[in-house]
Amino acid sequence: MFSPLLQRCRPWLGAALSALAMWQPAAYALTAEQALAMADGDNTSRIAAMQDAVATGEATRVSDFLQALRDGEVQYTAERAFIVRGGAVLDPVTGQATALAEGAEDASTNNRMRREIGNAQAALNLLVGNDAERLEAARAMLKGATPERLPLLEKALAKESNEAVKAELEMAKSAALLGSADAEQRIAAAQQMAQRATPATRLLLNEQLTQEPDDKVKVVLKRSLAEVADKLAWGERLGVAFTGISLGSILLLVALGLAITYGLMGVINMAHGELMMIGAYATFVVQGLFRRYLPEYFDWYLLAAIPVAFMASALVGAVMERSVLRFLYGRPLETLLATWGISLVLMQLVRTFFGAQNVAVENPVWMSGGLQVLPNLMLPWNRVIIIVFAFAVLAGVGYLIAKTRMGLFVRGVTQNRPIASCMGVNTARVDTMAFALGSGIAGLAGCALSQVGNVGPDLGQSYIVDSFMVVVLGGVGQLAGTVYAALGLGILNKFLEGWTGAVLAKIAVLIFIIAFIQKRPQGIFAMKGRSAEA
Repeated sequence: MFSPLLQRCRPWLGAALSALAMWQPAAYALTAEQALAMADGDNTSRIAAMQDAVATGEATRVSDFLQALRDGEVQYTAERAFIVRGGAVLDPVTGQATALAEGAEDASTNNRMRREIGNAQAALNLLVGNDAERLEAARAMLKGATPERLPLLEKALAKESNEAVKAELEMAKSAALLGSADAEQRIAAAQQMAQRATPATRLLLNEQLTQEPDDKVKVVLKRSLAEVADKLAWGERLGVAFTGISLGSILLLVALGLAITYGLMGVINMAHGELMMIGAYATFVVQGLFRRYLPEYFDWYLLAAIPVAFMASALVGAVMERSVLRFLYGRPLETLLATWGISLVLMQLVRTFFGAQNVAVENPVWMSGGLQVLPNLMLPWNRVIIIVFAFAVLAGVGYLIAKTRMGLFVRGVTQNRPIASCMGVNTARVDTMAFALGSGIAGLAGCALSQVGNVGPDLGQSYIVDSFMVVVLGGVGQLAGTVYAALGLGILNKFLEGWTGAVLAKIAVLIFIIAFIQKRPQGIFAMKGRSAEA
């Protein structure tokens, strides 16, 4: 009975099915009105249109139009906007080629607009970026959250599946609600933000507290700030401790070589800092060679620079010992004056060959970034690797002195030079090897320092006094004492800096060392054996 009816409706039914097959659910799209509003008008209205497009428009199309606007590739008339790129004219809504209307004007883009466009493009990463880009965008939204960004945040939350990104978006939404006109929403936002203790949330809560008009909300804000501060306190303490250990590891590297040249040989080497400088410049030279001849292996230049820095400083140290210092053993004041003069010569040579300005030594990629331990505690990889490197060098030096034939000769000459000579030890050769070893370790310290600070002719002057204090405090010739003194002084100095400032902290550390040496002249560890009795 339905057959005649179906026959009559078949053409209409076929057309409907064809249209249904071609139809797809409409996505958020950039409208012609939004594109025109972003191109024409005063900055305030254009920025408002930009925020509306970011919140409601299709992310890829909006991002493309914003990039064109930033690059000065947008023109407009009173009716519509156009993208003019590479000689082609595109419709910003469809992306299809079109004709440019007569009388079209260039859309102006000043610094304020460029900044807002950059913020909008970062926000769009919440919708179209990969996991890492969305996480970074969510953190950026947390720092600059405003009520106007709530639609975008809610849109991103609705489609987000990554739990880490979702947590950041929830906090950004709470931060945005801090600017709400509703006091109850501000209270709820403050309580929510107290659950996530980060420096960014503390800053946002502080800013809101300074401008909050409602006393009831102020009480909640203060309570939330106290909770956040309690949670961040351990991160700050651990951060200071890590910074102190990092400084201590650098002092340890610097002082290890001095513990040999001064502690074991009795030479007051005022050129020790310049031997470090030579190691740093050797690293700079190796970096330049890799950049020029082996660019594909540039990230591994530091591994090649380590032996080069050691050998360069060791060679200079050996030349110093054979040409000058071997005539001055037993006369510490004269070795001080002679090495001070050598340090001036070395600095001037570096200025002559490399210039007086600092040179740039880059971190390899594998030393960039850091390890995020707590929200307010990141351990930079370059510092972590230098700490490991310092203790590796310490282990190598300890093994060399305690377990090898060269170490046996060095200890024998140090304790009793005449008897060692009578036993057939070539004391002159041992002196040269020991001084070259101490100088080479200084070169390793310079190589490490090049990764955390500036490299210049005055590099060594910043550490020579501290390294002498470490050796004297630890006990002359005692490697174990050098370790304790270096780490102790590094941590003490950083904790005092937080209370007194850098200058007063240095003065306090110096007073502490003077008082300690007055009570215990031999240092933390006293030298044992005949050398202690001499």
